Amino acid sequence: MKHPVKIKRAYEPASAGDGYRVLIDRLWPRGIAKQDLAIDDWNKDLAPSPALRKWFDHKVEHWDQFQESYQAELREADQQARLRELIQAAQGGKITLVYGAKDTEHNHALILAAELKRLY
Repeated sequence: MKHPVKIKRAYEPASAGDGYRVLIDRLWPRGIAKQDLAIDDWNKDLAPSPALRKWFDHKVEHWDQFQESYQAELREADQQARLRELIQAAQGGKITLVYGAKDTEHNHALILAAELKRLY
């Protein structure tokens, strides 16, 4: 049975059904106190590399190339190991990827969730 992987903006409230919540941004979301985010882990290393993040800059016209580049980063051996560690940390339960981007249709959480689902 496949376990669900969800994504949720950091500005949405946590819920009991979220399971293991992990912040997947390199930068802390603006305006949120650490005690208010209700995360189990902050895994900065699963975020896109700083160079890729800066290049993308949340520009929709860069989306297709960003997806390809980030998928390539996630397929590297060290990233695959981090993904497996995340799955282990969730102990076979739900995982909610928490991100701060405003754009809900063009962000790295979508790509990361797809990669996790492939492994889970």
